[in-house]
Amino acid sequence: MSSRIGLNNLSGFQEIFIVALLLISFLAIFYSDIEAGYKIGIALLVTGIVFLASFATQILKQSIPQKNP
Repeated sequence: MSSRIGLNNLSGFQEIFIVALLLISFLAIFYSDIEAGYKIGIALLVTGIVFLASFATQILKQSIPQKNP
């Protein structure tokens, strides 16, 4: 029961984390005066983090056994 509550909290935290990460990356990419190579690197890094966070959450959801009511 406690792991289920923790996973729901993790999903909410993940959504907030991803939205904050995307907002910061958009600010860094569009409103900063840095080279295009760094902007591409930031975009790839953010995309990788979002993908890995989503992948990790799916693995956690699959590893928790579901109770049949």
